[in-house]
Amino acid sequence: MASNGHRTPHIPEIPPEDAHSIIDRVIGAARLDVHIFEEVEADTSATRQALLVVALVALATGIASSDFGGPVAIVLGIVAAVAGWAFWAWIVYLIGTKILPESETHADWGQLARTLGFAQSPGILKVLGVVPVVGEFIFLALSFWMFAAMVIAVRQALDYTSTVRAIGVVLLGFIPYAILLFIVFAILGS
Repeated sequence: MASNGHRTPHIPEIPPEDAHSIIDRVIGAARLDVHIFEEVEADTSATRQALLVVALVALATGIASSDFGGPVAIVLGIVAAVAGWAFWAWIVYLIGTKILPESETHADWGQLARTLGFAQSPGILKVLGVVPVVGEFIFLALSFWMFAAMVIAVRQALDYTSTVRAIGVVLLGFIPYAILLFIVFAILGS
């Protein structure tokens, strides 16, 4: 217990030899494994791994896109995805820790960035969007899957006991994120 009467959360250090590989983490996050989200939250070295996951999802999305614009468009898509991920983590951090915290909520931007980056893991399968006829359904199913992963990521990173609160944070955070995406695509489209 801290001197101000609030409980100081215990964030376990993950010894490198006990940490899962990035492949195991991607699979675990896609399986919605709470323990994987806790592991990447605590492992400050996993930020680069989360960045890689975001980039791979952007690559998979770009490849499967019906308006595939070539290598330059893919690179721009990856840059936009990374910037969007950083902004998304900041929005969720702000809403989750300042506007809708629970009494046990203690988090920083990095914890949210790591968990939200790995929450995108199912999106690697977006490359299957190239499959004729069912590609759009695959994209839709993966969007719901990624939403579920984001809710778990937020719940774990913000130490919430309420899944409903985590859903609220994800939905509230989506509004400014969607506005940013609209602006970015409007600028790139012109």
